[in-house]
Amino acid sequence: MSNDVLIPLLAVFTIVAVAAFALWQRGRVAQSKGDTKRSSFTQVHGEAPRPNRPGTDH
Repeated sequence: MSNDVLIPLLAVFTIVAVAAFALWQRGRVAQSKGDTKRSSFTQVHGEAPRPNRPGTDH
């Protein structure tokens, strides 16, 4: 194959691979959010956000 075909083919394959990986990861996150048993990190750090420091309110 010449570079005129190979480079665009590689670019399209890379975009499709990255999109598929992102969708797979998004599905895993959605599945974990719907699950009642979450990871220990989420259980420890998943509480309500801290209040803003004085002077940083917008």
